[in-house]
Amino acid sequence: MLSSRFCSIGLLHCIQPRQRCFIHKSCEDIKRFVIENTEVVRDNSLTPEIQLSLFTPRCRFWHARPETWPFSDPYWAIYWPGGQALSRYLLDNPEVSRGKSVLDLGSGCGATAIAAKLCKASQVVANDIDSVAAVAIQLNCELNNVEPIPCVTENLIGCESEPWDLILLGDMFYDGDLADSLHSWLQRCMKTHKTQVLVGDPGRAQFESHSIKRSMRELAQYTLPESVREENYGLTSSTVWLYKPDV
Repeated sequence: MLSSRFCSIGLLHCIQPRQRCFIHKSCEDIKRFVIENTEVVRDNSLTPEIQLSLFTPRCRFWHARPETWPFSDPYWAIYWPGGQALSRYLLDNPEVSRGKSVLDLGSGCGATAIAAKLCKASQVVANDIDSVAAVAIQLNCELNNVEPIPCVTENLIGCESEPWDLILLGDMFYDGDLADSLHSWLQRCMKTHKTQVLVGDPGRAQFESHSIKRSMRELAQYTLPESVREENYGLTSSTVWLYKPDV
């Protein structure tokens, strides 16, 4: 079903509010499909250093009939503003991830994981439950001349966490129930492993009104490019937060 995450920005008119049926294809088939139906872009974002295969108005599925889209909603095909802020922050402050083990939760296009890799993190793992995103992340690694980043497609929220030094999550606070689950799980990660957690969010209502906001300390705020503002219903900036609950 079309999630509120897409509804919040009004993009991808081809996607209808119903469940998509997966077509079983090989990774090479999916990679070829992604290449043929996205555009490599680097401008009009906070991180022109990073190239990504994304949906643009020039891509056929931007305007295609909804029934022609063969996979689940393509979150990976959009460079979301929270992820843009997180990636910019890492690139501007490479010591944050340098030499650390990093988990990029809800990785999407993989830009934040790639930024951590460019900053010489000792280990980077992407996590996204969409197997197509996993293929897109590897493609975006190739575009940026970085080694392939492992992508875990299991839902890690609520699971026993590995001892990550740093967990990154951008644009994940788009649903109240998910925010509750994240709050609880991230607290456990910090209490058990002393994990540092950075959050990127452009000021969505679900984040601003949630109790987790009281556990955040602002690290940086970035003005979004005009095109990103238009795609996100006029949101003008995106902020990086340090998660600091009382654990």
